[in-house]
Amino acid sequence: MGTRAARAGGPHRGAENPARKRQALGARQQTHSCSPRTQSTRLTAPAEAAPDVARLAMAPDPVASETPVQGPTPRYFTWDEVAQRSGCEERWLVIDRKVYNISEFTRRHPGGSRVISHYAGQDATKELTDEFRELRATVEQMGLMKANHVFFLLYLLHILLLDGAAWLTLWIFGTSFLPFLLCAVLLSAVQVQAGWLQHDFGHLSVFSTSKWNHLLHHFVIGHLKGAPASWWNHLHFQHHAKPNCFRKDPDINMHPFFFALGKILSVELGKQKKKYMPYNHQHKYFFLIGPPALMPLYFQWYVFYFVIQRKKWVDLAWMITFYIRLFLTYVPLLGLKAFLGLFFIVRFLESNWFVWVSQMNHIPMHIDHDRNMDWVSTQLQATCNVHKSAFNDWFSGHLNFQIEHHLFPTMPRHNYHKVAPLVQSLCAKHGIEYQSKPLLSAFADIVRSLKESGQLWLDAYLHQ
Repeated sequence: MGTRAARAGGPHRGAENPARKRQALGARQQTHSCSPRTQSTRLTAPAEAAPDVARLAMAPDPVASETPVQGPTPRYFTWDEVAQRSGCEERWLVIDRKVYNISEFTRRHPGGSRVISHYAGQDATKELTDEFRELRATVEQMGLMKANHVFFLLYLLHILLLDGAAWLTLWIFGTSFLPFLLCAVLLSAVQVQAGWLQHDFGHLSVFSTSKWNHLLHHFVIGHLKGAPASWWNHLHFQHHAKPNCFRKDPDINMHPFFFALGKILSVELGKQKKKYMPYNHQHKYFFLIGPPALMPLYFQWYVFYFVIQRKKWVDLAWMITFYIRLFLTYVPLLGLKAFLGLFFIVRFLESNWFVWVSQMNHIPMHIDHDRNMDWVSTQLQATCNVHKSAFNDWFSGHLNFQIEHHLFPTMPRHNYHKVAPLVQSLCAKHGIEYQSKPLLSAFADIVRSLKESGQLWLDAYLHQ
């Protein structure tokens, strides 16, 4: 950010005395503008904006700006000035060379205040090139943003059938070891597949209206899984805003207290002589504190703290219906002690399944601090795909198409494979690597990347 402003050379034009400047900045309707990668930009008269977002001013073509402009006196800002407005009291961001004061709007942002705050002090322009804009338009014209409701209905029915089959296994065959184990496996599949389905509703990719997406999201994640929709939204929207960006993507919060992630962050940690864990062995202890532990030892308890601390009583009510249903259907067959054993076995199996799938697309990819890259590049450098197959699609909930999902987060999952060739062409044209690999190779890459970053940390810790 600072280097870009410095490259422009010298202070901004049209500077005013500090008192007058501060007074102008304090007004919510005040116009702000800067032009990325240029020294300054002349403004035209301000245009109307939402009541809780600062009014904007258009930044015309530099040639046109030579013509005298009617309206307010132009204001100019360097990137350093914009970057300074990224704290709790005042927040600005840049979109298409226009500066917005989002200090009040952050509280009303539908994705939560943290999502848009991650762009405060930065250029939040979403598209990489005109080609991506054209691709988006093409995708919409092809109807790929429209969901096949029959697909999602059948998907929900298959989850409910698995749920019923788990109970019938115990009711018909008794509660001996093999029926008990089969029931646990079936219930684990129910939990994971319900997790993939709630992901669809959470991304508003099933219905054209938010109301029905939100309602079904509550039902699937709350009643079928026992988790709060607000908790998922709070974490997942941040992940999509800044994937693999340290301190902005909650999915990599295990760095540095449990794992050293990414080449850059691992070397940085080593140079700082920080050692919270023996990171050079993290590819080994990952099998102990990673996949087996996330759900039963952390998520299972943290979700209750989340909803109570934030007073999400609707979410809590949905969660309680899950536990009441499970208790009433299984305790009469198993008794309380065996029921609790079944429950935690299910969470253990679900955790292993979920962690391997959710991490295979991101952990082996580029992990770093937020470098304020354009949105498309940020998504592409943090994601990779796993080859398409009927099993891979079902096993991962179509999140094997992680690249397409991050570029088109509201696209229904059954259309990912249709847009994939277009995305590959765009990447090839711009020299961007498009990774797709077999499922087992993707799992192995998680361990390989942990081993590599652990060794980089050790070398830096000992020798730098």
